[in-house]
Amino acid sequence: MVDPVRPLHDRVTAPESLPLPSHPDVAAWRPATAADVDGIWQLDRAMGEVDHPDYLATRDEIAEDFGFSHFHPELDSLVGLDSAGAIVANGMVMFPPGQQTLVRSVLHGGVHPELRGRGIGRELLAWQLGRARQQLASSPKTLPGWVIVFTDERAPQNARLYERGGLSLARYFLALQRVLGDPIREFALADGIRIAPYSPERGAAVHAARDEVFMDHWSSQPMSDEAWDAFVGSDVFRADLSFVALGAEPGGAERVVGFVLSTVNEDDWERQGFTGSYISLVGVQRAWRGRHIAQALLAEQLRAARAAGQERATLHVDSASATGALDLYTGMGFTPTNREFAFTLEF
Repeated sequence: MVDPVRPLHDRVTAPESLPLPSHPDVAAWRPATAADVDGIWQLDRAMGEVDHPDYLATRDEIAEDFGFSHFHPELDSLVGLDSAGAIVANGMVMFPPGQQTLVRSVLHGGVHPELRGRGIGRELLAWQLGRARQQLASSPKTLPGWVIVFTDERAPQNARLYERGGLSLARYFLALQRVLGDPIREFALADGIRIAPYSPERGAAVHAARDEVFMDHWSSQPMSDEAWDAFVGSDVFRADLSFVALGAEPGGAERVVGFVLSTVNEDDWERQGFTGSYISLVGVQRAWRGRHIAQALLAEQLRAARAAGQERATLHVDSASATGALDLYTGMGFTPTNREFAFTLEF
């Protein structure tokens, strides 16, 4: 049973040292470095083409991890090399800041599809769980501590691996799509509320609104400034498909009360079979909910994406969202396509 009263460093048993895995099909194991970004990216693409072929990580997303101040690759990463020196296994254990209600160690990585089913994944996961325990045990906070990892339902071998490793299925996230050729409703907003394009000048206010909105979402914590800057500064972020809702305060000043933020990775279009955008973040501050602000923001994004010549919009939603987000999206014409799973080990 989780006991969030005692500090995590008293609740979590962690190994003092982490020996490198040993497997006959892996010639060498070592920590990753920034020089490995291309090799890790190629491995990630090979895994993604099997596990979730409609979306693949970009090289920038891999490189961003090595730029975060909370990621220490000499401790938090491991790559497995074949006899030719190619990366065939990769494990990262991220320990993000912003730990207001939850301390998280987040696992990423996997094994090249051609080498699966040989026990390499079990060795890699054991190392990752050991490192995650070390991270959690370093915290003096009296908060729940989670090891968390996500996987697509189209990769059932990952779910079996995590369950054998002691993690439990905690949440389902639905992928939803919306055909932009279908009619898009108009939503009238009350006086004092308006929709405006996202701009860098509003970035800090949107970041603050995001952190406030998502504190009532499962496992979410505040986003660090460097993570936010990496997101809105990425090559795939689309300010022209992103919008904010502004609400008038007493006295006439406006504040950001909602947002919809989008990305576009054109490299995914051929695999997806359509052109489109991904709606990364949607939210409305609690005091402003129930006024059709989210629907108006989504409608604005859908119209802008259609005007840009795109065919569909995609997003993910927590199937058990307490905010009623799933009903909101289906009411806007989105339909489920597949699921992602979240597995956790809780302390």
